[in-house]
Amino acid sequence: MSSGARIVEIETLLLDVPTIRPHRLSMVTMSGQTMMVVRLRCSDEFSGLGEGTTIGGLAYGSESPESMKLTIDRYIAPLLMGADATRVGLAMDKVNTAVKGNHFAKCAVETALLDAQARRLGLPLSELLGGRRRDSLPVAWTLASGDTAKDIEEAQRMLETRRHKDFKLKIGRRPINEDVAHVAAVRKALPDFASVRVDVNMAWREREAANGIAALGDAGCVLVEQPVPGVEPLARLQAKAGIALMADEILTGPESALTAASKLAGDVFSIKIEQAGGLFSAAKVISVAEAADIAVYGGTMLEGPIGTIAAAQLFSGVRSLEWGTELFGPLLLTEELLTEPLVYADFELKVPTGPGLGIQLHEAAVNRFRRDRTSTSTTLKAVG
Repeated sequence: MSSGARIVEIETLLLDVPTIRPHRLSMVTMSGQTMMVVRLRCSDEFSGLGEGTTIGGLAYGSESPESMKLTIDRYIAPLLMGADATRVGLAMDKVNTAVKGNHFAKCAVETALLDAQARRLGLPLSELLGGRRRDSLPVAWTLASGDTAKDIEEAQRMLETRRHKDFKLKIGRRPINEDVAHVAAVRKALPDFASVRVDVNMAWREREAANGIAALGDAGCVLVEQPVPGVEPLARLQAKAGIALMADEILTGPESALTAASKLAGDVFSIKIEQAGGLFSAAKVISVAEAADIAVYGGTMLEGPIGTIAAAQLFSGVRSLEWGTELFGPLLLTEELLTEPLVYADFELKVPTGPGLGIQLHEAAVNRFRRDRTSTSTTLKAVG
């Protein structure tokens, strides 16, 4: 039975936060991160947070933080005003019927709804997603300075502080032989218990990718993420690759996951809650992977603390995480945005145990980095 709680306000704001160093990918170099934050308030005084974040604005995909904000303000928020806040699936059905695509914006709204509902029930958000199997998650660190000496120094520092022991190198901007030499040098400088993976972000052509993957295997790399665009090329590469290949950009929800699984495109699925269209859809992608005996990896869009913990709440319930996660986004930011910082220790991220997401925004920090503010709200009167 519904509690009678209604959605009375949906606020969106943009936060522009500098990063600790340039983050270099095959398609863009980032020196800051923009987060689109959703704050949803209900008639029973419970509220929830959501986040929409992309990699390099529009460099990665068709949504940007600015477009997410516009989509929510103009289309989604008016649609949800007065809706039953306790029936999250029903509310998102309404959104999905009226708004096509816009996975990142929908994920932010759905997260805020789930956060509010879990707070209302006094449960961690993980318990609305099937329940958690673990209280911490292994987290890899991405080395993306583009400089071999700097990457080695950074990795060694992470090992010394026991923050990360698995490292992903962003490659694809340079000739393959230079990228392979870079990876080989980093691998050689690290101890055996550390692992080295790479992400090409679809920058290679299929023919050169086959040679590149073989050379990376010889250099000690254990995993190559999305070396080429498209399902079919990835499947052909997987059939002859000597090391694991991971699907990422081709996974945009349950249907695409089913296609990739049926074509044997990827030994591992990098699952991103925004790219999948929200926590519910991402959970379905996980189910497809598990049914097809494909390994699950907790991917990231370099979200800040809200999106990172939303993903962590979901991944805490995954049956097996042999490749771990990549939920390091908040560590790239120069400023702390939470009243209690997330805990990264012993190579893992501790998943909060409080109600909802289990986090609270630091309002002074939010106000310091906010770009603008728009609020769509309705005050409902009691009946009877």
